[in-house]
Amino acid sequence: MPHSILEVIALNALDARAARDGGADRIELVADMRAQGLTPPVETYAAVRAAVELPVRVMLRADDGYALSDAATLTRCARELRAAGADEFVLGFLDADGKVDIAAVETVLAAIDGCRWTFHRAFDHAGDRLAAWDAIAELPGLDGVLTAGSPHGVEAGLGTLLSEATRTPPVLVGGSLRQQHLAPLLDVGVRAFHTGGAVRPAGAWDAPVDAHLVRLWRGLLP
Repeated sequence: MPHSILEVIALNALDARAARDGGADRIELVADMRAQGLTPPVETYAAVRAAVELPVRVMLRADDGYALSDAATLTRCARELRAAGADEFVLGFLDADGKVDIAAVETVLAAIDGCRWTFHRAFDHAGDRLAAWDAIAELPGLDGVLTAGSPHGVEAGLGTLLSEATRTPPVLVGGSLRQQHLAPLLDVGVRAFHTGGAVRPAGAWDAPVDAHLVRLWRGLLP
């Protein structure tokens, strides 16, 4: 059975160190979880990069929503992060009709110079999920889709996730993911998992990542 990936959301270097100490395989670095995760300052990325050697995927998202509202600002941020050494990213955009906005995605991809990236949970808000899969299939550098199977979280989307386990690019399951969801997902071959609130005391975003909680999750995965 291949090794799985446990990705942990970090807001700063303290979170990143706790995630590492608990056995996380990768960090998703974001700012402002009240807006479901925005682009962090380049200084935060630099601090995290200095603190841990884990892969770090950096969010490229300017505001709370799924449209590319300010392409100039976001591409400038992307180039600054690249210059600071960032080489993995998280992004994804929808248009006003709920379709994957390929033009917007390609605009940002041009600023990250062929790096690997995850299409984030904008995917769960697409109006036509099958069409969304088709739209992203050939995007360069894309190696995962962060999805709960539903806008309402993994509990609501579990059936969809089970049916998409063999999709390419592979699913990275996250969005109110709970430990009881792991066994059925592992059984159908899902090997990438994403968590944030579940590895913080009481699920509070103003509490730091707890290495012990990360270790409990890592121990449930192959």
